[in-house]
Amino acid sequence: MVVKRPQKNVYYLEIAKAIAQRSPCSRRQFGAIIVVNDAIVSTGYNGPARGVDNCDLGCLKDKKKVEEFTGYEWCPAVHAEENAIINAARNGSVVNEGILYILGQRADGTVTESHPCKRCARVVVNAGIERVVTMNSLGEIISFRPQDFVHTDNEWYRENMKK
Repeated sequence: MVVKRPQKNVYYLEIAKAIAQRSPCSRRQFGAIIVVNDAIVSTGYNGPARGVDNCDLGCLKDKKKVEEFTGYEWCPAVHAEENAIINAARNGSVVNEGILYILGQRADGTVTESHPCKRCARVVVNAGIERVVTMNSLGEIISFRPQDFVHTDNEWYRENMKK
């Protein structure tokens, strides 16, 4: 009998989805894992810094009617990517040349678009992550190269300097 095993990207994204379930966010929960040499070295989910109030009190972004993927100043959350990198540092794990897997879900459990925001993209680049893997709402696996984030950030900066 041949055992059907999930493809590695799917396997790691399913683990990221399980991590997301720890998020206290009432809008969307994100989970991230960092894999180096085919071993998970760290995990993280979106949520406030240790000891800071969270969405149990309500969501400021909802109160302010802020659209998704905007208004980060109204949210006390540390993003899943950041938390995975921070948790690695807290525990002495190396993430350089690692792969970051991130998966987001809505309160009803449906998969939502996941991609690093500008702030997280910069953190991913500086941490030395070599690839970011996620899944879109259609179940398609998408891969990003952090070097592309550098190019996009440079274009954004140069364009805004012209204004």
